[in-house]
Amino acid sequence: MNWREYLAIHTCTAEEAIKAIRSGDHLVYSHAAACPSTINRVLIDHKEDYRDVSIFHMLYVGDAVHLAPGVEKHFRLRSSFLNDVSRKAVEEGRADFYPCYFQQLPAMFDIKSFPVDVAVIQVTPPDNDGYCSFGVSVDYIKAACRNAHTIIAEMNDRMPRTLGPENKIAVTDLHYIVEASHPLPEVQKSTIGELEKKIAHHCSSLIDDGATLQIGIGAIPDAVLMLLDDRKDLGIHTELFTPGIVDLVKKGVITGKRKTFHQEKIIYTFLMGDRETYDFADNNPMLEAYPVDYTNSPFNIAKNDKMIALNSCIEVDFNGQVAAESIGSYTYSGTGGQVDYVQGARLSKGGKSIMALPSTAVGGTISRIVPFLKQGAAVTTSRNDVDYIITEYGIAHLRGQSLRERAKQLIEIAHPDFREELERNYFALFKRK
Repeated sequence: MNWREYLAIHTCTAEEAIKAIRSGDHLVYSHAAACPSTINRVLIDHKEDYRDVSIFHMLYVGDAVHLAPGVEKHFRLRSSFLNDVSRKAVEEGRADFYPCYFQQLPAMFDIKSFPVDVAVIQVTPPDNDGYCSFGVSVDYIKAACRNAHTIIAEMNDRMPRTLGPENKIAVTDLHYIVEASHPLPEVQKSTIGELEKKIAHHCSSLIDDGATLQIGIGAIPDAVLMLLDDRKDLGIHTELFTPGIVDLVKKGVITGKRKTFHQEKIIYTFLMGDRETYDFADNNPMLEAYPVDYTNSPFNIAKNDKMIALNSCIEVDFNGQVAAESIGSYTYSGTGGQVDYVQGARLSKGGKSIMALPSTAVGGTISRIVPFLKQGAAVTTSRNDVDYIITEYGIAHLRGQSLRERAKQLIEIAHPDFREELERNYFALFKRK
């Protein structure tokens, strides 16, 4: 049987496909903008047919009907990264959070720590050789597919066909194929204010010609990218491809010509953005998407000379400990790939790791530079891995500094309203010894 015959035989409705799911099964969904929204809606429409089904995904971008109150008796989320909707479900006891580095998720499927009965994925239609692209999300879903007993695919003709040697799955590996045609959810560019511009100015001063960047989504990363028009031959090796990258490619700033790993290629594991971003990525040979255990391997990241990792966080203490995923004991997001890239940049020749954050939170009432992290806070990046900390008030370079020196530098970039209090804490901690 050739792949076209296989496709015809295995194409079905979503209602037919979900009959392969049984109560007690463990499902894994494609990530972020690749979430299988059509199948998910139909599954929730038939929720009374299921009990105790777990669904694993990280971000879910779109209408997360499976996270509505009352659905948890039928479908319960497990996740290693939270956003607004999933955060509320965890807070209310309707979902469960699993700490895990992003790069380790494929291994968690392989060793059955996260069992996979059914992979529910979104892919492109097949190419002439019978292979579908995973589109905007390769990350952990390829590993989920190789471990699943059953693969249900939402085949969306509006999914960008992204490239990369491992970014594909054969039609003949799909057990149920549901044809769909809907636009991907879009993430618009952030609003950039004076605060973000000040932080971005300090960040951009550390980025030299020929550097390779890992950069995320949000107002500060977007503001940094806007300040790089005068740089030459920047490269990208990142987990998340964002709209700001598109602008710099079109301006000729990002070329990858000086990259020492995957020269002239933009390497990433998933992408989110607006329609322009998706159109740019479609069949673009400059872009190559790989599974997250490849893109986020610190050893692969370190193969890029002058690697710059730009991340954000919630709080930094005098030790240089970085809390990026929780506010005290309250889980806010997840580790994601922060530590992967912090360690990779540290191992890179000429590499730098940057944590960029506003100096205050809650309308200026709380300092984000603190003597001690809040009780119960998870340490995301350890004091042994920290490098640069940046606020709107300047740059603290903590790597290779003593605890006293770290505290002094952090006080200098804290908000002026809190420096006196921080100084008192400094003297209490260090001058008495």
